[in-house]
Amino acid sequence: MGKKLVIVESPAKAKTIGKLLGTGYVVKSSVGHVRDLPERTLGVDIEHGFTPNYVLTKGKVKVVAELRKAAKTASAIYLAPDPDREGEAIAWHLQEVLADTAEGKPFYRVQYNEITARAVRAAFENPGAIDMNRVNAQQARRVLDRIVGYKVSPMLWSRVRRGLSAGRVQSVALRLVAEREREIQAFKVEEYWVLGANVCRQSPPKDPFMVRLSKVDGEKASVGSEGAAKALLANLDGCALSVSDVRTREVSRRPLPPFITSTLQQAASSVCGFSPNRTMGLAQKLYEGVDVGEGGAVGLITYMRTDSVNIARDAQAAAKDFIVATHGERYYPETPNFYKSRSGAQEAHEAIRPTDVTRTPESLRNVLDVPALRLYELIWKRFVASQMAAAKITQKSIDFQPAKVGLAHAYTFAAAASEVVFDGFLKVMALNIHKKKEEDEEEEVDEVDRLPPLAVGDAIEVLGWLSDRKETKPPPRYSEASLIRALESDGVGRPSTYASIIETLNSREYTMREKRQLTPTELGLMVNDLLVAKLDALFNVGFTAEMEGDLDHVEEGNVEWTQMMQAFYARFSKWMELAREPPADMKRVGAMLALLAHVEQWAPGIQRGKRTYSDDRFVTSVREQLTKGEKPVTDKQAETLAKIVLRYRSQIPDVEAGLAAWGYQELIESDKAMASNEETTQRFETLDMIVLSDSQVEFISSLREQVANGRKLSARQIAALDRIIVQNAVQFADFERIRKKIGLIHEKPSHEPDHESPALLEMLQQVTDWQEPVMRGKRTFDDKEFYASLAGQYARQQTLSPRQRGAMRRLVFRYKAQIPGFAQYAEKLGMTVPAFNKGN
Repeated sequence: MGKKLVIVESPAKAKTIGKLLGTGYVVKSSVGHVRDLPERTLGVDIEHGFTPNYVLTKGKVKVVAELRKAAKTASAIYLAPDPDREGEAIAWHLQEVLADTAEGKPFYRVQYNEITARAVRAAFENPGAIDMNRVNAQQARRVLDRIVGYKVSPMLWSRVRRGLSAGRVQSVALRLVAEREREIQAFKVEEYWVLGANVCRQSPPKDPFMVRLSKVDGEKASVGSEGAAKALLANLDGCALSVSDVRTREVSRRPLPPFITSTLQQAASSVCGFSPNRTMGLAQKLYEGVDVGEGGAVGLITYMRTDSVNIARDAQAAAKDFIVATHGERYYPETPNFYKSRSGAQEAHEAIRPTDVTRTPESLRNVLDVPALRLYELIWKRFVASQMAAAKITQKSIDFQPAKVGLAHAYTFAAAASEVVFDGFLKVMALNIHKKKEEDEEEEVDEVDRLPPLAVGDAIEVLGWLSDRKETKPPPRYSEASLIRALESDGVGRPSTYASIIETLNSREYTMREKRQLTPTELGLMVNDLLVAKLDALFNVGFTAEMEGDLDHVEEGNVEWTQMMQAFYARFSKWMELAREPPADMKRVGAMLALLAHVEQWAPGIQRGKRTYSDDRFVTSVREQLTKGEKPVTDKQAETLAKIVLRYRSQIPDVEAGLAAWGYQELIESDKAMASNEETTQRFETLDMIVLSDSQVEFISSLREQVANGRKLSARQIAALDRIIVQNAVQFADFERIRKKIGLIHEKPSHEPDHESPALLEMLQQVTDWQEPVMRGKRTFDDKEFYASLAGQYARQQTLSPRQRGAMRRLVFRYKAQIPGFAQYAEKLGMTVPAFNKGN
C-alpha cells in the first residue's frame, strides 16, 4: 500500500511538515497556484454564468507532472495549503488537476493554524473536505478582479499610455493616496502662536517646569498674529502665577490586542521600518518553520494572514503560566483578557502569536537573523502584553492664574503629567502613557515629565515667558502603515491583499516611497483623475467595501457567487457604457481629413519601444474606420487629427482659419505658446557642450527626433531640458551668461560644499570584487553599477545628495575588507559601525 501524499504550497513548509509527520507520508509542494485564468485573454465566459477558463499557471507543467506521478502511487491525498480563501482555492485546484490520476483515491482537506507537532498531528487525525463556499468566494474575487482589470485598463492605454493597469481594489487605494495629495496641495498654511512660561515653585523643590496658556476669558486660547502675542505678553509682564485648580485621577491602561495582519504590518513599518511586503515575507518564514536545534524545524508563529484577535484557550493558559512564573501573580488580570474582532472577521482563525510563549526572543538570538528576530520579538511582546494586567496611571492636571490686578483679560495656564503607579503590561511592552486629548476637551495640554507637589493657592515664580510661532500643517501623506489602517477601516481589501496592493502601486510607478511616506507620482495622479472622472462609482470606497461584504456572504453560503457576479456586472456594464468616449462630430472629422488631403510629404514614423508612431498611418486608419462604419470616431481621435493639421501647416493653406472655424482656437493658442524652434535649438546646442549621463542622452535624443519630425516641444519638455542644464551647471565656465542668453528661469543650484563624496568614491574605487547583482521584485540591485553611476554624476555635478552619500556610506562599509586604510577613512568622515548596522 502506498504512502499518503501531502501537498502544501511552499517548499519550506513541505520540509517542516515532512519532518513533523515522519514516515508513512510523502510531502510535496505545489509552489503556489497551479491553475489560474489565462494571461492574455479575459478567460471568463460572461454569457454562460461567468464560467472561468482555468489553465495551468506558467511554469507549472513540471510541478503538476510530479504531483500526478505521486498521486498515482499514493493511498490518499491530503491537501494542506494555508487556512484561508486563497489556500482553499489552491486545494480545490489541486484536486481538480489530480482527480483523474488519483483514480478514485480519497482527497482530504487538512487545516492547522500553526506548524507544530501537536497542531499538525491533530489536523491529520481530523481531516475534512474542501469548503466550496470559501472556494467560490475566492473564484468570485478572481473573476471580479479580472473583469475590472481587463475591461478598464484599455481606457488608460488610449488616454494615458499603453501598459498601464487599473485594479478593483488597487485603484481605490490609489484614490485615497491621490485625494490626500490634492488636500495637501490645496492646504493654506496659517500661522499661530503658542504662549507659555517656564516656572518653578517659590519654595523647594524648585525644579523648573513649563506651563501653557490654555484659556483667555474662559475661551480656548487662540493667538493668530505676532502682534497679538506681543500684546498678551506685555499685559502679563511682571506677573507671578498661583495654582487655581488641581485635578488628579487614576486611570487603567489596557494592553492592545494581539496582532492581526494589518496591525502587524503597521507596527513593523513604524517600529522596524519594514515594508508590508517584507513583513509578510519574514512572517511567512517564521510560520513555515525554522530549525531551532535539537527539536528540529518548527513554526515559530501562528498563521499570519488573519483579521481575528481570538486566542486559543491552551495558548491563553500557557501565557498565564509564563506571566505568573516570570513576573508574579499581580501581573496577570483577575479574569483573562478577551478582545473583540471587527465585524466580518474570520472568528475561526486566531490572532498572530508565538506558537510557544516560553520560546523568548532572547532564546532565538543565535537562531534567527536580525530582521526575523526583530519581527518575532514584536509579535512575542505584543502577545504576552495582551494577556497581562492593565497598567495603573495617575494623571495630574493643574491650572494656574496670574496674580496681578488690572489685567486686560482673564488668563488660565495649564500643565499636566502622568505617572505610572503599577506598570502591568508595560513591563513587557513600552507604550506612550502620556494623557491623550479627549474629544470633548477644548484646551490642548502638553504633558511634562514630572510636576512638583502643588496645592491650590501655591505661589509660582515665572522664570521667563515663552512665545512660539507655529504653522498649521496639512494632513500628512499616507505611510504604508496608515494606508493599510485606512483600507481596513473602510472595509477595503482583506488581510491577504494589503501588502500586494501597496507593492502594485509602487511597482506600477503610481506611487513612490519617500521617507516611509507614499507620494503619488504624476502618472498616478493622471490615472486616478481619469478613473474617478469616468468611473467614480466603481472606484468608490463605499462600493468596494460593499463588494467585500458580498464576498463574505458567498463564503458564508448566503448567496451563490454567480448571482453576486450577475448583480455586479449589471451595474458595471452601465458604468462602462457611460464612460465611453462620445462620438465626434462627423462634419468636424471630415473637415480635418480634407485639410490633411493637402499633405504630400509625411514625416517618418517615430519608434518608441516596440511601437511605431506614424502620422500618415494614423490618418489612414481614421479614414478606414469611417469607411467601415463599425466603430465611431471619438473626440480624442478628432483632436489628434487637428494636432496633425497644425504639424503640417507648411503644406496646408489657411490652416488657422480652417481650424478656428471648427472650434480649435484654443489648440491654436496652445501651439503658439509652445517653445519656438529657436528656443529649442539654443537648448540643444547648450547641452551639446557638456557631458551627460546615458539616460539624459537617451531622453534628449528622443526630443531631437520629435523636433526633426515637425513636433514642437511642450512647456514640460522644455522645462525638463532646463532642469538638465541647471543640474550640470558646474560644467559651464560662465553659467550665468548662458542662463540669461537662453532665458532660463532657474538659478544655478546652491549646494553645501560636498567634501564627503570624493573620499567615499576614492574608497569604492579600490574595490575589485563586487557582489553579484540581486533581484528584489522586478528591480535589480547592482553595487558596481550603482557606484559607477554616482561617480559619473559627481564628475558632472561636483555634488551628490545627502541620501546618495548615505547610500555610499553603507556601500563602503559593506566592502571595508577590500579598502586599505578603511579605519582612517572612517575616522576622518565620522563613520561609526552602529550607524551601518541599523535596520540590518
